[in-house]
Amino acid sequence: MVIIGIIIIVAVMILACTDQAKKGKVRGGGIIMIGPIPIIFGTDKKSIENILILVLGITIMVLITTLVYYWLLR
Repeated sequence: MVIIGIIIIVAVMILACTDQAKKGKVRGGGIIMIGPIPIIFGTDKKSIENILILVLGITIMVLITTLVYYWLLR
């Protein structure tokens, strides 16, 4: 998941620098996960909505991974 995250970050940075920088419409957002508690920040409403969807996906993946790991190693 770390490698996939790095690839996504690099791809988004390249797209943001090439496409939207010319138009002057650069948007962004981020997340800081402290345990199960997310801290979300962004420049506009659409960015925050996208980050919320990402947080929900990450939380579900961690929950599923934890449950599968627990069931397999009982």
